[in-house]
Amino acid sequence: MSHASPAKTDRTIDLDSCASEPIHLLGRVQSYGALLAVSSDWMVQHASVNLASLLGEEAAADPIGRPLGDILPDEAFATIRRRLRSLESGAQATRIFGVALHDRRFDVSIHQSGRHLVIEFEPEAGHRDEDALAGTYPLIQKVREADTLSRVAHEGARAVQALSGFDSVMVYQFQDDGSGSVIAESKVGASPSYLGLRFPASDIPAQARALYQRNLLRLIADIDDPGAEIVPGRSPEGEPLDLSLAVTRAVSPIHIEYLRNMNVAASMSVSIIKDGKLWGLFACHHRAPHYVPFDKRTAVELFAHLFSYELTRLQERARTQTESRMREMQGQLMRKLAVGTDLAESLTGISEPLDRIIPHDGLVLVSDGAVSTTGVTPTKSELNDLTRFLNTAASTEVYATDCLSREHAPARDYSARCSGILALPISRTPRDYLILCRREEAHTVDWAGAPDKTVSEGRLHPRKSFEAWQEIVQGQSTPWGEEALRAADMLRSLLLEVFLRISDSRNMERKRAQERQELLISELNHRVRNILNLMRGLISQSQRENVTIDRFAGSLDGRIQALARAHDQLTRKEWAPASLSELVRLELAAYVENVDRATVEGDDVLLAPDAYTALALVLHEMVTNSVKYGAMSDGNGHVTIGFSRDAAGALELDWRERGGPVVRPPERRGFGSAIIERSIPFELNGEAEIDYRATGVAARFRVPPRYLSEPENVVALQRVDKIVHNSKPKLKGPALVVEDAMIIAMDAADILRDFGASDVRIAANVAEGLREAQRERYEVAIIDVNLGGEQSVKVAEALAMAGVPLVVTTGYGERENLRSTFPPCQILQKPFSNESIGQALAELGFTL
Repeated sequence: MSHASPAKTDRTIDLDSCASEPIHLLGRVQSYGALLAVSSDWMVQHASVNLASLLGEEAAADPIGRPLGDILPDEAFATIRRRLRSLESGAQATRIFGVALHDRRFDVSIHQSGRHLVIEFEPEAGHRDEDALAGTYPLIQKVREADTLSRVAHEGARAVQALSGFDSVMVYQFQDDGSGSVIAESKVGASPSYLGLRFPASDIPAQARALYQRNLLRLIADIDDPGAEIVPGRSPEGEPLDLSLAVTRAVSPIHIEYLRNMNVAASMSVSIIKDGKLWGLFACHHRAPHYVPFDKRTAVELFAHLFSYELTRLQERARTQTESRMREMQGQLMRKLAVGTDLAESLTGISEPLDRIIPHDGLVLVSDGAVSTTGVTPTKSELNDLTRFLNTAASTEVYATDCLSREHAPARDYSARCSGILALPISRTPRDYLILCRREEAHTVDWAGAPDKTVSEGRLHPRKSFEAWQEIVQGQSTPWGEEALRAADMLRSLLLEVFLRISDSRNMERKRAQERQELLISELNHRVRNILNLMRGLISQSQRENVTIDRFAGSLDGRIQALARAHDQLTRKEWAPASLSELVRLELAAYVENVDRATVEGDDVLLAPDAYTALALVLHEMVTNSVKYGAMSDGNGHVTIGFSRDAAGALELDWRERGGPVVRPPERRGFGSAIIERSIPFELNGEAEIDYRATGVAARFRVPPRYLSEPENVVALQRVDKIVHNSKPKLKGPALVVEDAMIIAMDAADILRDFGASDVRIAANVAEGLREAQRERYEVAIIDVNLGGEQSVKVAEALAMAGVPLVVTTGYGERENLRSTFPPCQILQKPFSNESIGQALAELGFTL
């Protein structure tokens, strides 16, 4: 049944009155305990009037103005002073169980309240439950095994009821508007059920919620207890004693009346704190007076702390699932963009997988003045007004509402189509948005009674009825939950990165178009000068060989042809790394009629341009020398050219001649010998050895690994169909991620942790990367090539010198000649995945 809401004016008065009640300054304690407050020099300044009856008339009679040492036994006083150290370390309160005071034992609670130290005493229960704390762990295990919020809350309610002995225990979750919903309940006997009902925010006003966040457990043992007054009521300065953190603090008259209206004789509230905020309460009710001893209350409070941790774990599991789905969706988006699909089509194309992460009924992209929609959304003219409204909100935050018409009046006209929006700003100037829309979802809210308080006889009275009271809510959508908002932040970061790259690309394209011709001319001039200098050197060195004009011309021509063939290969491949075996074949084909007389053994490698041109000259000299004087000079000889890799990854090229004429070492060493013996050591910092054996020339050349680039060392995106190592990569020590995009860096760090990294540090630029390289010895590092316009080579070199295995990531692929620039490493193309990073780590030797 639907009821109209009461007049707004009356409710405003009632709520204001309730919110201003000074519930922390009541000046009384409950009778189950006694209280005194002392100054910094241990003088008693306030005490409850029941202190003497609990501690003993002789010791505690007339305590005001006396030293605490006159009231408490020496040993008890010394114990209290020792335990105060925990307050100095930041704790709000400290507890001491079983303190001997005269002929009785007491449980003592101590806390600081302004300039007073407040000490509360409760007589020790006749039978102390030694297993109260230990009993919490089997109960929390039940909570840990639950996999949904409903089941977690249900097990929590059962556990608190078992520990406390109350008739009824509810799990009460606060909502965004301050109201609370009962999401779980455990009860015995004829206690009324409130499961599924909503309690209005005025039932627990703001100042009460603030106290619940500071004082985590509140026991009301008997609502009919008159309590004990604290004297004097005010200090000489006129200030009452602040009882915010007092365990025995008396109860507000309004709250007592509220409990009577619920037919409750005793209650206990236990705060559930999550992420530093008051998430909810364990609300405990009893139909008769019910005192819970201090040690059991401590066990309940411990359980509440553990319960809060389990709530966080449940949220983390949901967050991990969301992040996994977001990475999957990111991959889909990037693949669409990579094949040339524009941003609008790419985003509308992923609406379905996005719906599994953030359920929605429609999607809108407002980009550069254009509007694209899919699903159920406002019209384009309505969206124009909505965009102007969104432009008044913060440009750096996601805007979410489940009742758009409350904030944007024109939305009333289309609330059936769109009552809630989640708007993600993805640029600043102009404002561009991705907007997710939700339809209206008219629903019924079941309140635990009409949420009205009344004023009579000059004071506030709580509502008397707690029977279910229904309210039909219209013009609202399903609320955007915590996980949806967190996913929206992740999506916004992803889109900002994509959008900024697209915008930067568009802005830079004009500039590049203007500069392209100048760059091409400069590059052409550079290469022509290098070629002319090289030709001049060949001519100059060849003419010193003291040979005939014909031989000089032939040698010079052969060397020029060798360079031309090498240059043709490089330009044909857009100056990319080129095949060594193809170079050998070209040189042999140029001078040997029967190429079958030469055998090439070993796996092919790709050579960087610098190494390619150097080896072209060396191989030219070796081939022509063999044709003139060695194994290829008659019809019987044979040449074997072997490729292999040493432990450091360098190329070993072995040249072996056999079956030819007897070899005689050259009587003089000319320019050709200098090319063979000195080109690779001088230009590439490699090695060259040649041995003129009588049975055939033998030579060995070593090219450092930085000049080599094999295609199999580039791990492609999602290459999971060809995993080289069957075992999962396993890390143990700390790892480093050097990446300037925060989301990508966090993703890489999470993957490394998944593979076992004990700690993962993140550096966003070259300077931070170099500091990290000096700070610690990392087990492995993942480094992006481009860090905000800077190349990360220096960081890679510093880590390589420290012996850290490297994975270098790039969005540009092999064409950037990374292997000739970076130290030995695995090259990983973006966007990467768990599998691709896993394979790169396996290639580096990280296996179980």
